[in-house]
Amino acid sequence: MFHNVPQPILDRMAYLEAIDASDRLDGTPKAQRLRQIPPETGRFLAILAAAAPPGQLLEIGTSAGYSSLWLSRACRQRGDRLVTFEHAADKAALARETFHIAGVEDVVALVQDDALQHIGSYSGIAFCFVDCEKELYLPLYEAIVPRLLPGGLFTADNILSHQASLQSFVERALADERLDAVVVPIGTGVLVGRKL
Repeated sequence: MFHNVPQPILDRMAYLEAIDASDRLDGTPKAQRLRQIPPETGRFLAILAAAAPPGQLLEIGTSAGYSSLWLSRACRQRGDRLVTFEHAADKAALARETFHIAGVEDVVALVQDDALQHIGSYSGIAFCFVDCEKELYLPLYEAIVPRLLPGGLFTADNILSHQASLQSFVERALADERLDAVVVPIGTGVLVGRKL
């Protein structure tokens, strides 16, 4: 699935990786940083998305579109489309540029808005990746899990790097009888929950 990745995608990934690395070193204010996942997390999520049951693929927290590029590879394999939500106008503009340059506009649809305002219009969710402001994780979880298909996957990033702020969310997910869930120590920690 990750062999023969088109050069425009590889080039854009490298470009965004360089910006992200620079942001982390040069004192760029946190709100302006890309704060994107590392490549190994992207590969892991793409593998999960490719193996999810047929249904809707969602991402909440697009930033500049780096994780969306990984998920676009799963979409190509599945013949599906990813819907990704980004609230910040500047990051949504950068994501649009990413999708255009990388040539994935046919499999990635960007919604610039608050994802919580739209989740109710989705059902049959096969895969969802959450990587946004941490106070939104629990409300998003409660909105998304009832809409997951049996076998559908709910994933969320930063579980280990933001343990204190995400503790109640993680406890809820790990104790939820609707899911089998585990925290995977890859990147900054990914929660993976599979709907029973």
